[in-house]
Amino acid sequence: MTSRPSPTAAPSGDAARRSDLQPSTRKVLLAAPRGYCAGVDRAVIAVEKALEQYGAPVYVRHEIVHNKYVVKTLEKKGAIFVDETEEVPEGNIVIFSAHGVAPVVHEEAKRGKLATIDATCPLVTKVHKEAVRFANEDYDILLIGHEGHEEVIGTSGEAPDHITLVDGPDDVANVEVRDPDKVVWLSQTTLSVDETMETVDALKGRFPNLLSPPSDDICYATQNRQTAVKQMGAEADLVIVVGSKNSSNSVRLVEVALGAGARDAHLVDHAEEIDESWLEGVGTVGVTSGASVPEILVHGVLDWLAQRGYEDVETVTAAQESIAFSLPKELRRDLRAEARAAGGTAED
Repeated sequence: MTSRPSPTAAPSGDAARRSDLQPSTRKVLLAAPRGYCAGVDRAVIAVEKALEQYGAPVYVRHEIVHNKYVVKTLEKKGAIFVDETEEVPEGNIVIFSAHGVAPVVHEEAKRGKLATIDATCPLVTKVHKEAVRFANEDYDILLIGHEGHEEVIGTSGEAPDHITLVDGPDDVANVEVRDPDKVVWLSQTTLSVDETMETVDALKGRFPNLLSPPSDDICYATQNRQTAVKQMGAEADLVIVVGSKNSSNSVRLVEVALGAGARDAHLVDHAEEIDESWLEGVGTVGVTSGASVPEILVHGVLDWLAQRGYEDVETVTAAQESIAFSLPKELRRDLRAEARAAGGTAED
């Protein structure tokens, strides 16, 4: 157990009055691992390197990762985020986000004479390749995921005639396939492990010969972060998950914390969003962050808690992570020159 520095000012006002309601022992359980996974780290660095190498502007199709702080920070450096490829002026560079895109998006970029950097997480690319392979073998593919999520849209686009989306266990009854003996399931990489397997079990109830992917589609980082939350959830009165509301893996961490026994759990982008009323009667606070969250935001939450008497921090370690991905190969080429050669008008 380690101690954080003493707060510079004692709580006052409502916070002071509530102190009488607080348990005598207050501590923080800090989940490990937490925050950036290898795929997010790779994607963010790809944008930063592209800006350094080619200069602004560099366009990014959709948020590079689902985190407001990261997006705003990159915008200040010269990244321009767009919703669709057609919004990028001809001859410029566009980066595809970590969530992946469908083949039609690559075709759009080619028609627009754009140089592309594909920052798709390699684990998402793995799912894309599985979808293509099973489609080529004429399987019906049941993709477990959330409708409208960028990763699901990208994966579905790899084999649209073969993929059916299954949005949770309650959606299983609506699934129709051509041949119940030739069905395989794949999944969005950022789902809750427990919810995914509940859906798989329901699907197997309908399709006993359902084939599983050659390896688990839920990414290692998602699983590790959920495992850490499960370990601390039963002991924590309150769990604070740092992450944005459009981050699927961050939202899942709140659900996992409550399922593990936490009395209360909330998702916040940063410390300023924490409601002090959440601390009433709370002795132990669990803290973690989604896979697209920089550590500076977690430190902000720890400082906020320390100023309110939660100075002791104990780390709950579920796994050690050492995975790293190489940067996109396109960063080793002169993309602006390639774009101009293709007929574009990109400026140096």
